[in-house]
Amino acid sequence: MLLESVRTVAGALRALVAVLLILTGVPPGLAQAASARVTVLTAGGAADDEFVRQLRTLEEPGGDFRVIRLDGAGTTAAAVVLAPDNETGQEAANAGVRTRGRIAPATAPAGAATTVAVGAEAARSAVERDGADPLLLAMLSQLEYEQLKSSPGLHRAGRRVAVLLRDPSMAAQLRLVAAALPQGRRLGVLAAAQSQPLVQALEQAAGSAWTLNVATAADVQAIGPALRDVLPASDALLLLPDAIGDDAAATAAVLRAAAGAGVPVFGASDAMVRSGALASALCGPAQMARQAQALGRRLVAGPDEALLVEAARPSTVSVNGNVARSLGLRLPSSDELTRRVAAATP
Repeated sequence: MLLESVRTVAGALRALVAVLLILTGVPPGLAQAASARVTVLTAGGAADDEFVRQLRTLEEPGGDFRVIRLDGAGTTAAAVVLAPDNETGQEAANAGVRTRGRIAPATAPAGAATTVAVGAEAARSAVERDGADPLLLAMLSQLEYEQLKSSPGLHRAGRRVAVLLRDPSMAAQLRLVAAALPQGRRLGVLAAAQSQPLVQALEQAAGSAWTLNVATAADVQAIGPALRDVLPASDALLLLPDAIGDDAAATAAVLRAAAGAGVPVFGASDAMVRSGALASALCGPAQMARQAQALGRRLVAGPDEALLVEAARPSTVSVNGNVARSLGLRLPSSDELTRRVAAATP
């Protein structure tokens, strides 16, 4: 009788805790995962470092969160494991930098519950390692992920892997163009030679609702001729996150040509919008960290040998008001555009 009463009380307490977590906006899985071990691999870089910082702020008190910086060769031979100070809550800085945190031993903790590899270099290193711990690859471009697809380590038996891409999906990009230009359905696309996977994803998202005018440019010198074919037949131009969209000189050439033709450009970054693109759907590091945390929970709880792939969910739309006025366009507010772009995002 006494044992049964204890079990009843314990069950009631568990139910009460779950209700309180829901009422306070904290998913039950988050609190339960607070004691889980998370090992982050990163080669550094401003964007990756900010993502890791945001991910660290989401960690529950008492969680084991460790950061391993890879050396220039993409290995941990000269790496330092960086761990948060349990008492101050301060995150340790890189080796050689003054810090209030503690520097942990330069090896990954054995039996880590989840490994998060941030960026392409860290992803390649993590995929090549042995082990069956759940693996989350974050802050990858679509093309970087395509290069990893053939790696045997990505499909190792018993290993659960999730991929969080750093760019919004092509469907989200198309929703932005539709929200900004409701009457425009002819979309020009300038792609680099290696960007066929991006073009295929765009074609799949566009279906029969859009007319795509795709041109490929092998280098900066080929941009002019390619745009002469595309711009006259397009209501807007989409720059992809590829060798053209990521290159400042190539982007400047595209923006000049499009401005001369009176065709608005939709870009892949806020920097591109500042340089003369009309608008871009963006995902900030805080949103990326929250999405990574949620995807990590699904990964840990999911079936074995599952491969989960998610595109970044846009958290804001950046608009160049000067460009809109010069083109005679009256756009919805940035908040309204963000709402429309995010409305159909799962």
